[in-house]
Amino acid sequence: MIAQVDSSYIKRRPTKLISRLISYALFEGRPLTTKGQWINPLIFTLFGVVKRLPAIRRVRAPIFILGTGRSGTTVLGVVLSMHHEVGFLNEPKALWHAVHPGEDLIGSYTRAAARVRLGDVDATDLRNKWIHRIYGAYLAATFSGRVVDKYPELIFRVPFVRALFPDAKFIFLMRNGWDTCRSIEGWSNRLGLQVDGEIHDWWGVNRRKWQLLIEQVLPAHADLAPYQAEIEKLTNQADMAAVEWIVTMREGLALFKRYPANVMAVRFEDLSQHPDTELSKLRAFLGLAEDAAFLEYGKETLHPVPRVEAFALHPLIEAPFNETMRMLGYA
Repeated sequence: MIAQVDSSYIKRRPTKLISRLISYALFEGRPLTTKGQWINPLIFTLFGVVKRLPAIRRVRAPIFILGTGRSGTTVLGVVLSMHHEVGFLNEPKALWHAVHPGEDLIGSYTRAAARVRLGDVDATDLRNKWIHRIYGAYLAATFSGRVVDKYPELIFRVPFVRALFPDAKFIFLMRNGWDTCRSIEGWSNRLGLQVDGEIHDWWGVNRRKWQLLIEQVLPAHADLAPYQAEIEKLTNQADMAAVEWIVTMREGLALFKRYPANVMAVRFEDLSQHPDTELSKLRAFLGLAEDAAFLEYGKETLHPVPRVEAFALHPLIEAPFNETMRMLGYA
């Protein structure tokens, strides 16, 4: 589906198709493992122009969907995009790369050094102007009042984002680890490519994202750090996904405790089983107006999915995985 829309989406609110197509064509960019990367230079040219123009629209309380990829973040973003106030950006990594060139974990736009974590000191005055101008241009182009930005890896950059947008709201989406890891494994095996001698898959160019997580994030976890060298050598996709899920979910829990007024923790299982209740709570937290079309589309789109059976994990990560499941309240 182009721009993550289907016939039901268009039927429910036809004008939203225009917003999604503008988002997809002009602001999100084409990352590694996707087609149409020829458009990226045009998008970066557009960003370069917008960064030099005066702000077109004021950016108020942008909304960020955080978590681990393949945990329902996209479908939540699409459902939120049905709200009449919202414009939805699905992993606009090109946009963020235009603001901070050191943020590219995958290697879609550069092979230069990258950082998983970004802090408030990285939110310089110039970057603040750039992101507000680009977001403002996006709001104007899509006739939207609020930005919803789904970029799961921003979970490691919340201090950076909060320095840029002190009124930002964050949705921390949790999902059962077995389901998430199997989904990542399937995605990487299905869409992984070999291009000019390089491997391009879930982990970026030749495991670039994996190396960055191991080097920059894993040392902060006392039950994983002693085995860093051994974990770095893992090749099984499900085991690697489990490591990413562990450190990401723990990061989200810490953020929820640190910023309770700005971060809402949501279980994907609750969202899919009780969409009317959960979406109503989410709408209130985000400060969005009541919208019947948004709620009806959510009830139509979100539904329970079959659970994945537990499977064997590498012995070094089995206990940390189970502990993280317990921390999240999963059996």
